[in-house]
Amino acid sequence: MSRVTGIGLTPFGRLPGLSTLDLMSRAAAAALSDAGLERREIDGLITGYSTTHPHLMLSTVFAEHFGLHPTYAHAVQLGGATGFALVMLAHLLVESGAARRILVVAGENRLSGQSRDAAIQTLAQVGHPTYEVPLGPTIPAYYGLVASRYAHEHGIADIAELAVLMRMNAARTPGAHLTEPITAATVRDSKPIAAPLRLLDCCPVSDGGAAFVIERADPARPGPSIRGAAQAHTHQHVSAAPSLTSFGAGDSAARALAQAGVALPDIRYAAIYDSFTITLAILLEEIGLAPRGAAGRLAREGHFSAGGAMPLNTHGGLLSYGHCGVGGAMAHLAETVRQMRGQAGARQVAPPPLALLHGDGGVLSSHVSLVLENGR
Repeated sequence: MSRVTGIGLTPFGRLPGLSTLDLMSRAAAAALSDAGLERREIDGLITGYSTTHPHLMLSTVFAEHFGLHPTYAHAVQLGGATGFALVMLAHLLVESGAARRILVVAGENRLSGQSRDAAIQTLAQVGHPTYEVPLGPTIPAYYGLVASRYAHEHGIADIAELAVLMRMNAARTPGAHLTEPITAATVRDSKPIAAPLRLLDCCPVSDGGAAFVIERADPARPGPSIRGAAQAHTHQHVSAAPSLTSFGAGDSAARALAQAGVALPDIRYAAIYDSFTITLAILLEEIGLAPRGAAGRLAREGHFSAGGAMPLNTHGGLLSYGHCGVGGAMAHLAETVRQMRGQAGARQVAPPPLALLHGDGGVLSSHVSLVLENGR
């Protein structure tokens, strides 16, 4: 069984003067230090991609930059689900014996390394080239369509509570991008972006980096174990989605839980992708962590708070800790490991024996679920 033995996380926010490779290097060095390893002890390297450093061979470019000579190197592109897909691949490779110790690393100067117009143009190209891109939608517009359907079925006012909770969590987390307190009214009164989504329903664009060391379980080297991992892919483009109310999250999470030999009621901590409030609401509800239409209400009632029944994204998530591309969701895993180790400081919960993590790529089109067991 594989374990997460090292984590590295930079602050998220505006970090001018640092390139994508610089941010990746800082996170990687921190992960190796945390694991008590030297670079020469790493034989596998898995990276994601970068919109500000779009090299066709990012994994080997980083290996050269950082001074690694891996016997296995790979780069993955799966949108927002990439971070957890990297961890899943590392887990499978370690289990197979293809590599002994794998460095998983991502980072990007997505905020300071490109203009706003360039960022919008890049992200707009994810749409279908014939049926969507010519109409001019952006990523928020696609999620606005999904949010409109959700609002039709369940109402949408309560999902502002998810943004409020993430901001409260970020206020207790060093390095978070956004920490100023907000209320549900603040969210609902913020600038319209893509109806019914408003500015504070959307995650910020950040600079940042994250890294992990994944290696085969060794009693002498403790760390949370990866007990289950699964994926689901239902579509790529919104215009081809079989449904705007049911996606692949429930299937992916169910198979990861089954692989781990546990059930959803066994989970004591959740780390769920939250690019928009609607993303978080839909994922929580489809996975089964909240009834349909009730995620926002449960957040308001404290169910997902640090002291609640199911602590959620206690670092502040993408909505407030920040979103630096592939490394964004990786901060969710770093926080999960810290919670399991008892190293989360003012936001520490009872160290969870089991945690469920879920990432979403595209427009709720690609899903990766992980189940971690506390290795303390």
